[in-house]
Amino acid sequence: MPVLECRELKKRFGGTEALAGATLKLEPGRVAGLLGPNGAGKTTLIKLLCGLLQPDSGEASICGLAPGTETKKLVSYLPDRLALPEAMRAGRLLDFYGDFFADFDRPRAEGLLSRLGVDPAKRVKQLSRGEQEKVQLVLAMSRRAKLYLLDEPMGGVDPASRDYIISTIMANCAPGSSVLISTHLIQDVERVLDDVFLIDRGRIVMAGAADGLRERYGKSVDGIFREVFRCAQ
Repeated sequence: MPVLECRELKKRFGGTEALAGATLKLEPGRVAGLLGPNGAGKTTLIKLLCGLLQPDSGEASICGLAPGTETKKLVSYLPDRLALPEAMRAGRLLDFYGDFFADFDRPRAEGLLSRLGVDPAKRVKQLSRGEQEKVQLVLAMSRRAKLYLLDEPMGGVDPASRDYIISTIMANCAPGSSVLISTHLIQDVERVLDDVFLIDRGRIVMAGAADGLRERYGKSVDGIFREVFRCAQ
């Protein structure tokens, strides 16, 4: 059974069509990139999968279940913007997550904070933007989830830290889980991708195994991305 499946998902916000029939499937144990320019529909799709939005039409399932209360136990979500209480200390956030999620691995979270150089005694508002994003990443990756939905996990992280962030993501997934990474920073994630979904104007315009696409087009995934979206201008 696929960990994630979407069939003809559509979503409008007023006169704007954010999703125009998005269809994709992600199998267990795979790392996939949801790749597209700003405004392509990446965040809308991820929010639908988290149950934060409802589609106008079409279907989505997580391990065979429609997104909702039950799938929140299966999905670890990293939003595309900061969503941490500024007055709370980083270490206290671990307590909060441990109380809220039965699958939260507190020792792992503490180790990750240490390795990423984040002081757990500091309040969120005392941390730099990059440190705040690292805390959110630690919280998301310290759950033993079936599916990790990571929306622009490196948007505010300096280039020198990105390789380490990707290594952190890959080293801390629960065994057999799947990862969907939404990003436009293709070069930073390409080496870890098993599958690729290119999204444009709310539709999946290309999908396949990363190695197969490289062989077919004779280019890197980043090169394919640039070619597709140059033609789409």
